[in-house]
Amino acid sequence: MGTEKPKRGRRASRERPKLTIVGVIGELLVTGGVLVMLFLGWQLWWNDWILAGSQTSAAQELSKEWSQAADPAPSASASPDAGAPAAPVDHGAPIVAQEPGNGEVIANLYVPRFGKDYVRTIAEGTGTDVLNSTKLGIGHYDGTQMPGDVGNFAIAAHRSAYGGAMHLIDQLRVGDAIVVETKDGWYTYRFVNHEYVMPTAVQVIDKVPQNPGGTASDRIITLTSCNPLYSTSERIVAYGVLESWQPASAGKPAALSEITVQEGQ
Repeated sequence: MGTEKPKRGRRASRERPKLTIVGVIGELLVTGGVLVMLFLGWQLWWNDWILAGSQTSAAQELSKEWSQAADPAPSASASPDAGAPAAPVDHGAPIVAQEPGNGEVIANLYVPRFGKDYVRTIAEGTGTDVLNSTKLGIGHYDGTQMPGDVGNFAIAAHRSAYGGAMHLIDQLRVGDAIVVETKDGWYTYRFVNHEYVMPTAVQVIDKVPQNPGGTASDRIITLTSCNPLYSTSERIVAYGVLESWQPASAGKPAALSEITVQEGQ
């Protein structure tokens, strides 16, 4: 029985898939999803990195201006015990500045645990003009105390996006330094504990945190940010208590040379 030979020069025809509304919508959704992911990547990582660098540079320039304006501390006279550790100097009660207008600069924040180059500027107010700024990034809650004052110096910042000034707030450990620099001097606080609350728990920024109407006796700093990372469902709060203060003329405090965040530390 014979077999039919294949015909040369002819290709099997292929039926092209029909274009349907469902198919078009599906492709648009996929494309849209890719664009959204690219935007999120730009907003949360690339843009965040750029803004963090811009905010740090602005804070460093501000610190330089304050340092140049400060009167140098008088030099200590030589003594036979020059090799012995210097005794702590009592600089008296901390200088407490008046609360400025919205958007005006108050201080710089240094947290060695966040990295050796970490520094951001604190300004009055917690609106987007401060928290989303290319030069600021940290806001001071209106009506709360100023650096060094008895009561609660309460501040806020983003944890992700817009520079993520408090990205590592959850990494703070008991005893970590939280240093605030103003044109008047340096205020060294020590971290004591974290607290996790709902966004409506405004009592954390009271003069005595979580005790409305209480009489303040400590000089406290309160850092607040969103939690968990990339979410606004709750707030993470970090408390610190003032350990010491020194005028700008005395130079940077020793606390700024302490540990930086390291794996396993």
